Amino acid sequence: MIFKPYYYFETGCAAYLFGCGSLGKCAVVDAHEEDVGAYMTFASSKGMRITHVIDTHVHADHRSGGLALSKQAGAAYCLHESADVALAFEPLRDGQEVELGNTRLKVLHTPGHTPESISLVVTDLRRGADPWFVLTGDTLFVGAVGRPDLPGRARENAGELYDSIHMKLLTLPDDIEVYPGHFAGSACGAGMSGKPSSTVAFEKRWNPLLSKSRAEFVDALCDVPPKPAAMEQILDINRGRQVRVP
Repeated sequence: MIFKPYYYFETGCAAYLFGCGSLGKCAVVDAHEEDVGAYMTFASSKGMRITHVIDTHVHADHRSGGLALSKQAGAAYCLHESADVALAFEPLRDGQEVELGNTRLKVLHTPGHTPESISLVVTDLRRGADPWFVLTGDTLFVGAVGRPDLPGRARENAGELYDSIHMKLLTLPDDIEVYPGHFAGSACGAGMSGKPSSTVAFEKRWNPLLSKSRAEFVDALCDVPPKPAAMEQILDINRGRQVRVP
């Protein structure tokens, strides 16, 4: 498997390009608008074609490059089937498997940060049948979790986030690597580590929010940082409800 993370240290964001070098198929997850050309160049340098462009959710803190990249690459632009957007996209369902040659993605619907949030469990069949890592989007971070207040209904969303983490992500094998959509510097959660990756076992042991009861977890998530600047405008752009301007 070829795996390349893209880290945006000024905003604490991450994007990922990965796939099967042998059969030349790859995906980009949580693409940023300013790096569309960079994703295309890297994939081409490795003899890969971008076949899927996936946003783990509708982003509120930065302009997504997902739709633009999908058009340039001739790839499917994918969101969870519940995404409330005015854009054409390929719907993903909970439990669905996406084939990228010898690389496989399993979709987990993990609502809480937003209703349409997903995580992606990735397996490299050349390495073995067991999953290797999970891209957790804004659901689970290193040392923290996603904020539940951006769509409104913060307490209800916090309960869904607790269930998504405990019933889906923490039931994965302990040795699975965790690659989230953000690290320290992002406004999409509080208390994030500057380390951009982890494992399920490490988060079980050291993430302070994961040892709380459901009620304690919900109460703790009421204390969140200010919403990102221009959040509503960014959301409207990423939902296709406002024209993009340079």
